[in-house]
Amino acid sequence: MNPLPPPASRLWEASIRKLKYSNILRGSVVPSGGAFDGAAAAAATGGDPVTLTPSLSVISSTSNTIYQYEDGDDDIDSVLDDVDTDDDDVDEASLGEPSHSDQLLPSGDFYQGDLRGDLPHGAGKYLWTDGSILVEGEDGGEESRNDRSWVRTPSCMRAPTLPKPGKKQGETISKGHKNYELMLNLQLGIRHAVGRQSAPASLDLKSSAFDPKEKVWTRFPPEGSKHTPPHQSCDFRWKDYCPLVFRTLRKLFDVDPGDYMLSICGDDALLELSSPGKSGSFFYFTNDDKYMIKTMKKAEVKVLLRMLPAYYKHVRSFDNTLVTKFFGLHCVKITGAIQKKVRFVIMGNLFCSNYSIHRRFDLKGSSHGRTTDKPIDQIDETTTLKDLDLNFIFRLEGSWYEDFCRQVDKDCEFLEQERIMDYSLLVGVHFKDRCKDSSSPDNETTQTALEDEERRKAPVKLGIGMPSRVENVVKNPESESQLIGEPTGEFQDVILFFGIIDILQDYDISKKLEHAYKSMQYDPNSISAVDPKQYCKRFRDFIYRAFSEDLQ
Repeated sequence: MNPLPPPASRLWEASIRKLKYSNILRGSVVPSGGAFDGAAAAAATGGDPVTLTPSLSVISSTSNTIYQYEDGDDDIDSVLDDVDTDDDDVDEASLGEPSHSDQLLPSGDFYQGDLRGDLPHGAGKYLWTDGSILVEGEDGGEESRNDRSWVRTPSCMRAPTLPKPGKKQGETISKGHKNYELMLNLQLGIRHAVGRQSAPASLDLKSSAFDPKEKVWTRFPPEGSKHTPPHQSCDFRWKDYCPLVFRTLRKLFDVDPGDYMLSICGDDALLELSSPGKSGSFFYFTNDDKYMIKTMKKAEVKVLLRMLPAYYKHVRSFDNTLVTKFFGLHCVKITGAIQKKVRFVIMGNLFCSNYSIHRRFDLKGSSHGRTTDKPIDQIDETTTLKDLDLNFIFRLEGSWYEDFCRQVDKDCEFLEQERIMDYSLLVGVHFKDRCKDSSSPDNETTQTALEDEERRKAPVKLGIGMPSRVENVVKNPESESQLIGEPTGEFQDVILFFGIIDILQDYDISKKLEHAYKSMQYDPNSISAVDPKQYCKRFRDFIYRAFSEDLQ
């Protein structure tokens, strides 16, 4: 059975102020039409058993659970009075000024919001380990003692909220979608994995943490278990690979545990790209665009686990690394008649920004097949263009260009040492003049406000929201190389986003065979499948031609 949370924010205040009361009023979940067994509450408070009768029915018989306490219940008042005995004796001045805090409680529950001293003050969110969320209002701590009814609906049992208005890539995974149950399983697993883990004490990890055998299986029966909540999906098993390593990576990348859970496991549905990538993998985005989830082949999982120690060392050593940020590696195994395994990795979304991405390029440095197959009139902001489609040279300001070259060298050396090839530099371009050309009279003010907001959120970092310029180029049919055109002297102001992606392909037997086969048909230097050393050199040579120092 699920634990019953404290019934009102004053009870929460008391428990956060005096941790010795952390078990008060921990009873059983009250389903619609059921009764509350007050034995646990009685044991916690030393009083007589308490009986609670829900007075509301379930909002949705399949998705919601409601807890309600009858107004004027004397037994509950006495329990609350026992807990709140010393509330009025606290010296408000001694609590100090309000501050914002994230607190992971011993129970595994998580609080994020404003505090004054040890007590919630103002707005905040309380996230239970089963995914339930309680939002406190600005004066939530001062609500009436008689107002003790609230709806507690585990997110895993709600229908996901549809995306907010605005153009987003992908299809909403709503009920009826073929991957709806997979999404629910993923969210349940993430909630369980992240919610039960404590923050890593140190960034220093033992070699045993990277052992590929270091994994945790958890079964999720629909009726729930001692460690998992009941849910509306099928019976499945959940696997966490190297959980301590990825938990520490999230800390290293400054990922807040509460935000992470809310992004992936909140009310908003995930978005699935309409067609799988070339590799056959499916891609999902969180509704806030922060995270991307990619299904993986078993071979890719093996590569990531093999290179994980070197990857951890690299990203810890280089704060400006451009390689993909990995936050979690998991597997869902469907049990029963249909045996199915789905492995997936959670990554940061490079293009998570208030800026619109007007053009995106996937650059490898090879030429064979490296052009979009879309007619020019069908190319839009969601089209991923390739090497032969590139019609700019990216101009970076002096110090940024030096940092860029230095980091590309370091990242490529790391990938070469790990025998990785077929990676690419993904570049997103926001054109500032697109806003100026808008019909809105306030477009220039809006653009300035947008830039100010981005700067407030985080300082400009290599590859993230970088003010730059692009110079238009024209292709010369007589040139030996068709990859980079001739500069025209025409510039545009842009905001750039870029990073190195697809770093899980090693030079295995299939790539060696692909290289041998295609080399007989095409120029060996033009194809993507080449050994890691050659790939690294060709990639860097091309990138250093596509990017150059802005000498204005």
